[in-house]
Amino acid sequence: MLQTPTTQARLRLGLPSGSLQEPTLALFARAGFAIGGAGRSYRPHVDDPEMEIRLLRAQEMSRYVEQGFLDAGITGKDWIAENASDVEVICDLPYSRASTEPTRWVVVVPENSPVRTVADLAGKRIATEAVQLTRRYFESHGVPVHIEFSWGATEVKVPDLVDAIVDITETGSSLRANNLRIVDTIMESYPQLVANRNAWADDWKQEKLQHLALLLNGALAARDKVGLKMNIQRDRLDELLAALPALRNPTIAPLATDGWVAVETVIDEKIVREILPALKSRGAEGIIEYPLNKVVY
Repeated sequence: MLQTPTTQARLRLGLPSGSLQEPTLALFARAGFAIGGAGRSYRPHVDDPEMEIRLLRAQEMSRYVEQGFLDAGITGKDWIAENASDVEVICDLPYSRASTEPTRWVVVVPENSPVRTVADLAGKRIATEAVQLTRRYFESHGVPVHIEFSWGATEVKVPDLVDAIVDITETGSSLRANNLRIVDTIMESYPQLVANRNAWADDWKQEKLQHLALLLNGALAARDKVGLKMNIQRDRLDELLAALPALRNPTIAPLATDGWVAVETVIDEKIVREILPALKSRGAEGIIEYPLNKVVY
C-alpha cells in the first residue's frame, strides 16, 4: 500500500519533449495516466493529483534531476552518460521513437571514405551533439581527434565540413539515405526512469516511483501481445495445449456445461493468424482475441 504522503506532497516528474514526447505520452496512456495539454504547455495536466509533469529536452533532463529541480524524469541512458549525472536509475524503459530497438550512437563516415577503423580517424575533425560521450570514447581508444559541437543536421556536415560524425540512429535509414557508413558503435541507449538521490531516499516518493515503474513496464510488456479465450471439450484439452504457445501456463476453468473448459492465455499478436486455424481444427470454439494494456509478471 502506498504510504500516506506529507501535506501537499507531489512527485515532480520530467518527461522528454521532442521526438520522444509522443511515444512517451502514449506509454503513459497505456499505463493508465491521462496527460492533457502537452501540445500547448510545458506543464501539462495529469489525472494524478500526486504528480506534476514537466516537459523538457531529454538532453537536459538528467541535470535537472541530479540538481533536485525534478524528483525524477525519463531520459536516455546516453544523455545521462553525456552529462555524467549522478542519479538513481530505477529501470530501463525499452521503447524509442521509430521502433522497439535501442538507439545507437555511431561513428560515421562517407561511404567512399578510406576510413575503415577508428584508428584511421587520428587527427581528424569530428562533429557531434554528444561531445563528452565522443571525447571519452576516442580517449579510451587512444585516438586523438578534434571534436566540435553540432547543433543538429549533423549528417550533412561530412565530408565538406568535417571528416566524420558521431550521430544517433535507430534504423540507420537516414544514414544510408545520405550515403554514410558506420565505422563503430559507441553505445546503445534506451530511455531510463531516473530519480534524484534525495527524492529516492524519501519513502513516499520511492514507493510512488516504484509503482510508476511497475505500470510503465507492464504497459511495455503488453506491447505486441494479445489475450486469447476459447472453449474446448475437456477430453481434447491436451491436444489443444500442445498447439498453444503461452506467455505463462494458460488459465483453465470449468464451464457450466459438463465436459467443457474455458482456456485463456497471452501470446504474441503476430502469431495469432498462424495458430487460429490449428486451434479451430483441434476443437476450440468461441475463440476471442482481445487487446492488452498491461502485463505484469
